[in-house]
Amino acid sequence: MSVLVTGGGTGIGAAVAKRLATEGAAITLTGRRREPLENVASAIGDRCAVVSGDVTDEAHVRRAVEIAADTGGGRLDALVNNAGVGATGSVHEVDPNEWRRALDVDLNGPFFVMRAAYDVLRQAKGAVVNVSSVAGLRASPESAPYCVAKAGLLMLTRQAALDWGPDVRVNAVCPGWVRTPMADGEMDDLGAALALDRERAYEAVSQEVPLQRPAEAGEVAAAVAFLASSEASFITGGVLTVDGGSTVVDVATTIFAGSG
Repeated sequence: MSVLVTGGGTGIGAAVAKRLATEGAAITLTGRRREPLENVASAIGDRCAVVSGDVTDEAHVRRAVEIAADTGGGRLDALVNNAGVGATGSVHEVDPNEWRRALDVDLNGPFFVMRAAYDVLRQAKGAVVNVSSVAGLRASPESAPYCVAKAGLLMLTRQAALDWGPDVRVNAVCPGWVRTPMADGEMDDLGAALALDRERAYEAVSQEVPLQRPAEAGEVAAAVAFLASSEASFITGGVLTVDGGSTVVDVATTIFAGSG
């Protein structure tokens, strides 16, 4: 099995790469910063290639796909679109440049990679797993560009599942809060505003989540590995939430908890 993982240097992408490598996959990692990619590659071993660059650069994307196919002996079995950026701002206040950057990285980037990888994925009857977010399912305060981009990624997933029919399966995962360097930074910012340390901030954002904790990156990687595998052979166009149950909660009713 040969897999291309974008945004593979840290967090969910690194966890996915390591998980699939333990299952025997040849891994190609791509991302903007080479050093984290090399660190992950060192942990994986010989069957891991690294190509640094930005998923919004179509020349880089084509090169990454070529290297992934070469690493896999001429085939590509799975693509995991994990590269992404956070972006903040309400609809009326967001910086237009931040809006464009979020759409470019979080939506256009996966589109470019999927399009570049289609032919080799089709030959292998392969699979795509797009890493979206619960932010693509629910609106969040001051997060217009990120939510819109991640929602667009879900429709791209569904559209590609239809367009690519029996040749390539295309699914998405929607994580909630996950312990990653990006989330750690957000917890630090939240903690600073509320006079909480990082752990207490994670507890605060998880208090209405049924499992009452954030995910570990490896838990999301397990879901990705399932969707990329033959165990999910009749699943396409699917959206799997990996959110501890957060999206099943009606926030307007949580005030009633314990009131009786």
